[in-house]
Amino acid sequence: MTPETNTPTAPHREVTGWFTSSYTAGDGNCVEVARLTSGGGLLIRDSKARRAKPAHASKAAWAAFLTAVTLSGFEGSP
Repeated sequence: MTPETNTPTAPHREVTGWFTSSYTAGDGNCVEVARLTSGGGLLIRDSKARRAKPAHASKAAWAAFLTAVTLSGFEGSP
């Protein structure tokens, strides 16, 4: 992953920095993730809508999502 240095919107100002996958094609169609420095969890946003409010997920929920993607690739989805 590579860091993305845009400042997050309030109230989530305490993040480690935004990251995108190294597999991103560079066309702006990617998900960015930032770890929260307090309170745990992480933020998720669309790289095309960086000023929009990011989604919040617990570390456990994010790990479960990554496992599902890795193991099944969401087979059968469009």
